[in-house]
Amino acid sequence: MSENIVVTTGIYDAIKEHLRRKQVSITEEERLSTELRTAKQVLRRDLPEDTVTVDRVVTLKDHTVNSENEYIFVASTKAKPKKNKHSILSDIALAVVGYKVGDVINWPFKDGERKIEILKVEPWVQPA
Repeated sequence: MSENIVVTTGIYDAIKEHLRRKQVSITEEERLSTELRTAKQVLRRDLPEDTVTVDRVVTLKDHTVNSENEYIFVASTKAKPKKNKHSILSDIALAVVGYKVGDVINWPFKDGERKIEILKVEPWVQPA
């Protein structure tokens, strides 16, 4: 598993603001605050391609319920969950943002802790 998450400064700031507005549970807030303290901030062009961030298609395996799902993580303003476009500040995105393919994360979701593995990360090409 990655030692520290890797995020762009924009994503880092968005998560900090999300926390400031108390948009997450207390356990999620504690976990995110800890991760942000040690996060490596990089420019978007320097972010590794296998790292979860905005505008990426991410395949996750939830070991807790033994299911595999694909998510498109987008800016909050472009989120359309019915079209599988999830905000980078959604619960599932916050659990895996900054991690890379192969990482397994135990995350304190509102409905209980779940074990999530990142199987695949690909660029999302927006339709014209």
